[in-house]
Amino acid sequence: MAALFGARVRRLQTAAGLTQAELGALTHVVSTRITQIERASGARPTLEPARALDAALGADDLLVELWPYVYREAFPYWSRKFMEYSERAVAVRQYAAHVVPGLLQTEEYARAVLKVGRTLSNEAQLEERVALRMGRQERLGAPDRPELWVVLDEAVLRRPVGGLPVMRDQLARLLASATEPHITVQVLPFDQGEHEVMGGSLTVLTMPDGREVAYTEGAHHGQLVEEPDEVASLALTYDRLRAAALPPLMSLDMIRSVREDNHRGANVPSRSERRRVAQEQLQQSGRGRLRGGGRRPPRHRPRA
Repeated sequence: MAALFGARVRRLQTAAGLTQAELGALTHVVSTRITQIERASGARPTLEPARALDAALGADDLLVELWPYVYREAFPYWSRKFMEYSERAVAVRQYAAHVVPGLLQTEEYARAVLKVGRTLSNEAQLEERVALRMGRQERLGAPDRPELWVVLDEAVLRRPVGGLPVMRDQLARLLASATEPHITVQVLPFDQGEHEVMGGSLTVLTMPDGREVAYTEGAHHGQLVEEPDEVASLALTYDRLRAAALPPLMSLDMIRSVREDNHRGANVPSRSERRRVAQEQLQQSGRGRLRGGGRRPPRHRPRA
């Protein structure tokens, strides 16, 4: 894709009758960098140069539309293939253990999630990833939009990613999204206890031909599953999670309640306050053991 992108830039530059130096002056990109882009050597182009080249060469968004495919080449094969499947899926079923799925994230929430990645090298790369994630959400409003069913672990609601204001907006986005006829949101509460996907997330995609693929993900690695028997087993696992989760209306009530608690300001002690209380409890526990192994002395009833 980088080679195709470079070839298109070179062809458009030739058609426009521009030298690399002249194109560089129009786009504020040094001519040596344009040479690298055209030869698909060096680092892949970022989104801003792609936009500048598109505008300067009158490409009518051709280069901007090609850019996401160039961007994906930086991801592992299994991740790129999952993205391709996702764009064609007619149904998306997701269980999220830690964060709101990308399709339902607000821009500020997405920025907070993406900036903790270990692969980011600069602010521009962060903004590229945020823009790409927001762009993928456009499919939810397209005529061929998929049916989306999301099960959120309660931890997703409780962790204030990006801070309380960002989290309040994100919870509001979930509530608004759940009113769409093609989107269903459920919450798996803590009191359901252990389950088969603890510590990770699971997505099952249904393709236009009825075939299904699955994707499992941990903190730093994902796995695309295409073998039919394994996919069927993961789909059954997802159905069990969906059955254990709160019904949709009760789930929305929980999301609304958490958001209202956040709006009031959760009464969570600071780290120093928690440390002080813990030290006091340890001291009290130690004094109790000195008085008799921690057991309360028997109470004597007064004589009549």
